[in-house]
Order: sequence, then structure tokens, then C-alpha cells
Amino acid sequence: MRVAVVGAGIMGCAAARELARDGHEVTLFEQFRIGHDRGSSHGRSRIFRLAYPELEYVRLAEEALRGWRELEEETGTKVLELNGLLEVVADPARSSRDVLEAAGADFELLSAEEVRRRWPIALPEGWTALLQPEAGIVRADLAQRAFLDSALAHGAQLQEETRVESLDDLDAEVVVVTAGAWVRRLLPDVPVRPTRETLAYFRREGVALPSIGQLDPETRGHVQYSLHDPHHGLKSGLHHAGEEIDPDEPGEPDPDLLEQIAGWVARRHPDADPEPAAAETCLYTNTDDERFILERRGRVVIGSACSGHGFKFAPAIGQRLAQLATG
Repeated sequence: MRVAVVGAGIMGCAAARELARDGHEVTLFEQFRIGHDRGSSHGRSRIFRLAYPELEYVRLAEEALRGWRELEEETGTKVLELNGLLEVVADPARSSRDVLEAAGADFELLSAEEVRRRWPIALPEGWTALLQPEAGIVRADLAQRAFLDSALAHGAQLQEETRVESLDDLDAEVVVVTAGAWVRRLLPDVPVRPTRETLAYFRREGVALPSIGQLDPETRGHVQYSLHDPHHGLKSGLHHAGEEIDPDEPGEPDPDLLEQIAGWVARRHPDADPEPAAAETCLYTNTDDERFILERRGRVVIGSACSGHGFKFAPAIGQRLAQLATG
């Protein structure tokens, strides 16, 4: 079967790999060059975690973990660095404790004092951290390249600097749209909202720390986060703090958000330089409930998968998109 995949970010590369491995004739279209920083898949690291307040996401993360290990074995590229995750909450009842227990996943509840004894991480007095060991980071740039290299090795074709203006122009039996923030250019009725988010890097030396996700007490979603960066030492950002944007318009990091991020890092990471060493932006493609859009419409398969938390699931999402494409 002839399949066109539009968008060679992490989800497009993962889907292309699955389809090519199944013997389909796959062409992967990318409007920029692989590794560009205009979208959602660039950078050196993303958080990987099993800790979620919904069981379906825990199971999906477990499936993705197996997929990441398979990718590592196939390509010889180490993409996971599992140094743990600290889910930081004011009330442990609002953590992922109960769901992880139901899933049979390992976790440990630590007081702020216990956290300080084990790592140079400062939490507010009385707060709790849920430590989940099967977590840490995905090496984002290496992961995207590994998926792409596998797809190409299985016969997929890549067309870079090729912007698809209309799906009708593609000579394919099935079209998989993984265009990120540009999805509504091709499918105007897909209910997503692109935002430009700000993140910063901080100089920190020493062994990699667990990733941190500080939860909103009401929504239980991540508000602020930090994770290991292989170059500077630490990466941090505010989650869902950016403004809605046109993805074709360039944008810079928001200075007000940078100030908030730096203040949080100064409080949580006393061994890091509180002045940002670098800053950049990343596009989120958001649904109202942060759930993924994975559906088929005629010959078109939609993979609008992220809402700012999809990267970790790429092996599982790529498989689902391939299954939708092949019926």
C-alpha cells in the first residue's frame, strides 16, 4: 500500500517506521529539514514517566517503554536515561499514587526532608514527592533520528523541504497527517489550538537528577517541570503557559515566563546556576482536554497527538497510527 506521512516530527517518524517495517511503500514529507527547531520535536530531552492520574496513560506509557527498548535494541542507540521522576504535590491524595498502585507500578512517597537528604532538591515544607523509578528522560533528538533511520532502512523515502499544501495532491492510498501545529492548515476542522511555550536551560554539574513535575492541585496536571539536559545540566519550563500562535510566524522566548522559570529553578535546584544559560521555544498542539486525536477519515489518518505531553508515547502512537492506516 502507498502511504504518505505528512510531517517528520517524532510521531511522523514513528508511524513511518511502523508502516515501512510492515512492508508498505512509505513517503515521509517534511516542510523543513530534519532536526529543525520550528516545531515540537527538537531539543535534547523530554520527560518520560509512568506517573499519570489516569490508568489508561499509565498503560500507554508502559507500552511505550517496551517500544523504546525495542528501538534501542534495533538501532543500537540509547534513547532512555531513567533517573526517576519526582511528582511534587501539596497533598499526596492528588498524586498518581492510587493509579500507580492499581497498575502495579513501583513508586515511593517521600517527604520534603527525605527528598533533600537524597538529592540537592528543595521542596516546600509539608509537601510530598512521589518517586517513580521507571522514569527520567528520552533523548529527543536521538530518538527522532533513530525512528527515521529505522524507517529509511526499511525502505521509506524522505522528502525534506517539501511543504504539502493540499492532501488531494498526494499520490497515496492513505495519508497520515502528523503535522503538529500545522495540522489545521490541512484539516481546518481538527479541534486543536497551537501555542508557543517557553523553556530554559541552566548550568548544573554532577550526576543527573530525577525529572520533576510539580502538579496543579486542581487539575493534577504538570504546572512546572525540570529534567536533565545532557549539555547544560538542567532544563525547565512552565507547562501550558504560552499564547496561541500562528506556527508560520517566528517567535522568541517570553521574558516574563523566563523570569518565572528562573525563580522556580532557584527555589527547587539550589546547586544550579539560577541565571538561564539558554532559552528556546517549543510548539504545543493542544486539545481542550489534553487528550490525543488519533482517528481515520476516509483515506486520511489524523495523528494530532501531543498537547505538550505526547513525546514519551511515540512508539505506541506510531503503532496506532500505522494500524489506523492499514485498517
